[in-house]
Amino acid sequence: MTVEAVRQQLQTSLEDGLSAQAVSLRLARHGPNSIREAKLKSPWRIFAAQFTDFMIVVLLAAAVIAGFLGEAADTVAIVTIVVLNAVIGFVQEYRAEQAMDALRKMAAQQARVVRNGEPATIPAADLVPGDIVLLEAGNVVPADVRVAESAQLRIGEAALTGESQPAEKHSHPVDPDPQSALGDRASVAYKGTIVHYGRGRGIVVATGMQTELGRIAEMLDARSEVKTPLQQRLAYFGRYLALAALGICTVIFAAGVLRGEPLVRMFLTSVSLAVAAIPEALPAVVTITLALGARRMLRLNALVRRLPAVETLGSVTYICSDKTGTLTENKMRVNVAYLAGQSVTLPTETGNGDPWTTFFTALAVSNDAHRNARGEVSGDPTEAALMEAALAAGFDKSALLSTMPRIAEYPFDSERKRMTTVHTSPSGTVAFVKGAPEAVLERCQTALEPAGIVSVDRTAVAAAAERMAADGLRVIAVAYRQWPDWEEDASPDGTEESLTFLGLAGLIDPPRAEVLQAVRICRQAGIVPVMITGDHPATALAVARHLGIASDHERAVTGPELAAMPQRELEEHVGRTRVYARVDPAQKLRIVEALQNRGEFVAMTGDGVNDAPALQRSDIGVAMGMVGTDVAREAADLVLLDDNFATIVAAVKEGRHIFENIRKFIKFIMASNAAEIWTLFLAPFLGLPVPLLPIHILWTNLVTDGLPGLALAVEPAERSLMDRPPRPPSESLFARGLWQHVVWVGLMIGGLSIFSQAYAIHMSWAHWQTIVFTVLTVSQMAHVVAVRSDTESLWRLGLFSNLPLLGAVALTIGLQMAVIYWAPFQRVFKTASLSAGELIFTLSLCSAVLAAVEVEKWLTRRGWIYQTR
Repeated sequence: MTVEAVRQQLQTSLEDGLSAQAVSLRLARHGPNSIREAKLKSPWRIFAAQFTDFMIVVLLAAAVIAGFLGEAADTVAIVTIVVLNAVIGFVQEYRAEQAMDALRKMAAQQARVVRNGEPATIPAADLVPGDIVLLEAGNVVPADVRVAESAQLRIGEAALTGESQPAEKHSHPVDPDPQSALGDRASVAYKGTIVHYGRGRGIVVATGMQTELGRIAEMLDARSEVKTPLQQRLAYFGRYLALAALGICTVIFAAGVLRGEPLVRMFLTSVSLAVAAIPEALPAVVTITLALGARRMLRLNALVRRLPAVETLGSVTYICSDKTGTLTENKMRVNVAYLAGQSVTLPTETGNGDPWTTFFTALAVSNDAHRNARGEVSGDPTEAALMEAALAAGFDKSALLSTMPRIAEYPFDSERKRMTTVHTSPSGTVAFVKGAPEAVLERCQTALEPAGIVSVDRTAVAAAAERMAADGLRVIAVAYRQWPDWEEDASPDGTEESLTFLGLAGLIDPPRAEVLQAVRICRQAGIVPVMITGDHPATALAVARHLGIASDHERAVTGPELAAMPQRELEEHVGRTRVYARVDPAQKLRIVEALQNRGEFVAMTGDGVNDAPALQRSDIGVAMGMVGTDVAREAADLVLLDDNFATIVAAVKEGRHIFENIRKFIKFIMASNAAEIWTLFLAPFLGLPVPLLPIHILWTNLVTDGLPGLALAVEPAERSLMDRPPRPPSESLFARGLWQHVVWVGLMIGGLSIFSQAYAIHMSWAHWQTIVFTVLTVSQMAHVVAVRSDTESLWRLGLFSNLPLLGAVALTIGLQMAVIYWAPFQRVFKTASLSAGELIFTLSLCSAVLAAVEVEKWLTRRGWIYQTR
């Protein structure tokens, strides 16, 4: 079908798009433009899954056996605690599922459309048939689109057709046979394919599951769960821990039976201990911590696209950043121009006649920025600045295009470093070219001056560009060419030759004020900031020195110098180079690989199609959210919604914060479980009765693993977090003293519990068991309060700086007091009321844990034990 036939069938307008009312009706009729995914687990399914764990099944079986043997109280108590444990597990898993779903929604693709006559960026899921979509290099095609206009439009369809070469797209009708191969349909762009070059405009003809991609998706399983490296390591560790716990519980069971303990009670005790020893809350807490961290990063304007990035951000040693818009404000304006051998200040010193007229005409018409009905200019910041300079001089794009319409264009790419538009005019055909000074100047033979056409003085122009760049300006060269007749199929090289130089535009883009502080934070955190830019070396150095990235004696390494370097020489240079200029995306990839070969952990920013390989190869790929292409965003782990370097540094800090909180939870939970194991393991070998009932073990596990552990996930970041060097990504979870801490704290709490048993053994059975039970539970609360930092004292952290933790500890201690003093609980837990003296004795034993951990932190701060920095 022709474009006009498609337009009429879908009742749309190529210029104005659809109205809001039409969009609403079509969205209701066709549904969202999304590929159907597997549904989230239902709440009932999540709750039921809590009872499928092997150890829980064993525990329930044990409760049934106890019931048959007449131990009704034990049966009711165990079933009650299992149900409570299932409720807590359900809440944790349901929150994790909801958090992960929220992250998937945050990372949704965007589309550029025309609606109500205005360009707009909308979620791709909101597209409907008849929408007018704007396509340009780097976009992922958001729906099946009938191409209506194209300018050198080439689209990679390898995902659908397997063809590695990008397919050329045009607006002409093609074979209407529905059985024709996808690769032969040159007038249609398909959802999920990638625009490699050029630009275009098209009509959405199919959305969602009606697209070619949707038809393929119907044959595939939609969504699979991907575990992060940390989750995989914990799952691996959990399997070994479960085997170890079962072995220890078998020994405890045998030792108790040999001492003459009742068989059923020892069986229940062993099973209960096995359940308590395995930190079943750990996977859910890790997922919640990572997901909540990703949401906190979103508030910092960093969108996490891949969850593993959250845990690995803390390992970054190098941040390789673009200059424009990331280190600078990306609020450009043209304040200097070089024309006819003179530098002038804009807009105050504009002249009349040529070369002024042709120069400003070029800035206006060879420009893809847009001016809306309110007079606001939008688009690429460089393009917008050039258009505003032309408008200030009285040159309006719309008015000029009415007399000299654009008939062809060659979009900017990183290899040519220039762009060209071709126009008809009363005197024939004219092409306007703009780009990097050296890329344009090498194509110029003449220059336009007030006296007319003269030979171009390349040396003088290059020197002027150098001076402007040294002042921190971004320099754009402008040239043109005229023909009586122009061949429509001319190549870019054929068009961009024998040019006439018009002038240089110097754009100021002030460094972001917050980046100065961010660079300082990087340095004190052991992170090296590096600038990689396509700009002039002098411009790059001026900005880098201002921001503290480079010192006065450092120089920039240029793209041509990189190209001439062997890989081994490059690996030597990257360790001391802080600024790279005139670098193309392929060279970014070489820089990343060279740094990684030196053992560095690299974060790399990028915004273009050709940046994707470097983003994928880097350890943390960072894409620009405001000016970045879809391809760059798809390749990235992190998207900066404000394109700000300081946001990367804030995300690195948050990554460190999240990992430290996970370590704190592991440290707490493993020490707690170790304490329970030591208590039950040592007592029989010391000639003492089994100190706890099964219900005591399950209760301790329930109240200590639950809320206090979860509250550690929201522990505020420590003040010294960015004063430490990065964590090696291969570092064990149990490094920096964690395993030693687990061993000695577990032994200490277990030892205190056994000591309290020996001290009170002359009392009634219920009385001394209550003391042991309370020491074990409350000691863990003292531990969780102390474990909030590896080095900072509780007094420096502030007792009230984590109110959720304080509330969880208060609630746990309150519940424990209810178990001791409330008669209904006493009957269930077989406890006895403690006197004031006994309670003080018990709590004083527990406080020893807090004091001991504070001493450990004091020794660590002095570097006498553990290496934490």
